[in-house]
Amino acid sequence: MRGLLLLPLLLAGCGSAAGLKPPEGGKLPVAPLGARATPTPQQLLTPTTQQRPQRSDELLRSSEERRSDEFDLPPR
Repeated sequence: MRGLLLLPLLLAGCGSAAGLKPPEGGKLPVAPLGARATPTPQQLLTPTTQQRPQRSDELLRSSEERRSDEFDLPPR
Protein backbone atom coordinates (compact mmCIF):
# COMPACT_ATOMS: atom_id res chain seq x y z
CA MET A 1 0.00 0.00 0.00
CA ARG A 2 2.80 2.41 0.86
CA GLY A 3 4.49 1.64 -2.43
CA LEU A 4 1.45 2.87 -4.35
CA LEU A 5 1.46 6.13 -2.40
CA LEU A 6 5.20 6.73 -2.90
CA LEU A 7 5.25 5.82 -6.59
CA PRO A 8 3.90 9.22 -7.82
CA LEU A 9 6.48 11.04 -5.69
CA LEU A 10 9.31 8.95 -7.06
CA LEU A 11 8.17 9.46 -10.64
CA ALA A 12 7.78 13.21 -10.14
CA GLY A 13 11.36 13.50 -8.91
CA CYS A 14 13.03 11.72 -11.84
CA GLY A 15 12.89 14.64 -14.30
CA SER A 16 16.06 15.93 -15.88
CA ALA A 17 17.32 19.42 -15.10
CA ALA A 18 19.65 19.50 -18.13
CA GLY A 19 18.75 21.09 -21.44
CA LEU A 20 16.91 19.09 -24.08
CA LYS A 21 19.04 17.54 -26.81
CA PRO A 22 18.31 14.99 -29.52
CA PRO A 23 19.47 11.45 -28.66
CA GLU A 24 22.91 10.27 -29.76
CA GLY A 25 22.82 9.77 -33.53
CA GLY A 26 19.35 11.33 -33.68
CA LYS A 27 18.35 14.37 -35.69
CA LEU A 28 16.13 17.34 -35.06
CA PRO A 29 12.75 17.40 -36.81
CA VAL A 30 12.85 18.40 -40.46
CA ALA A 31 12.41 22.04 -41.40
CA PRO A 32 8.79 23.19 -41.72
CA LEU A 33 7.41 23.65 -45.21
CA GLY A 34 8.66 26.94 -46.62
CA ALA A 35 11.39 27.43 -43.98
CA ARG A 36 14.92 28.06 -45.17
CA ALA A 37 16.62 26.26 -42.26
CA THR A 38 15.84 23.71 -39.56
CA PRO A 39 14.94 25.51 -36.30
CA THR A 40 17.24 25.05 -33.30
CA PRO A 41 15.92 23.36 -30.15
CA GLN A 42 15.69 26.76 -28.43
CA GLN A 43 13.64 28.17 -31.31
CA LEU A 44 11.30 25.17 -31.15
CA LEU A 45 10.77 25.68 -27.39
CA THR A 46 10.16 29.45 -27.59
CA PRO A 47 6.43 30.22 -28.04
CA THR A 48 5.48 32.61 -30.82
CA THR A 49 3.23 35.63 -30.38
CA GLN A 50 0.38 33.62 -31.89
CA GLN A 51 0.81 30.92 -29.24
CA ARG A 52 1.11 33.44 -26.40
CA PRO A 53 -0.48 36.73 -27.46
CA GLN A 54 0.39 39.93 -25.65
CA ARG A 55 -2.21 41.57 -23.46
CA SER A 56 -3.81 44.63 -24.95
CA ASP A 57 -4.18 47.47 -22.46
CA GLU A 58 -5.79 49.81 -24.95
CA LEU A 59 -7.67 52.42 -22.98
CA LEU A 60 -10.79 54.13 -24.21
CA ARG A 61 -9.47 57.38 -25.65
CA SER A 62 -12.74 59.20 -26.21
CA SER A 63 -16.13 58.54 -24.75
CA GLU A 64 -19.01 58.27 -27.16
CA GLU A 65 -22.73 58.21 -26.58
CA ARG A 66 -24.32 54.84 -27.14
CA ARG A 67 -26.94 54.65 -29.81
CA SER A 68 -30.43 53.75 -28.69
CA ASP A 69 -31.23 50.07 -28.41
CA GLU A 70 -34.73 49.28 -29.65
CA PHE A 71 -34.61 45.87 -27.99
CA ASP A 72 -33.89 47.26 -24.52
CA LEU A 73 -37.49 47.11 -23.33
CA PRO A 74 -38.79 47.23 -19.76
CA PRO A 75 -40.06 43.94 -18.29
CA ARG A 76 -43.78 43.19 -18.58
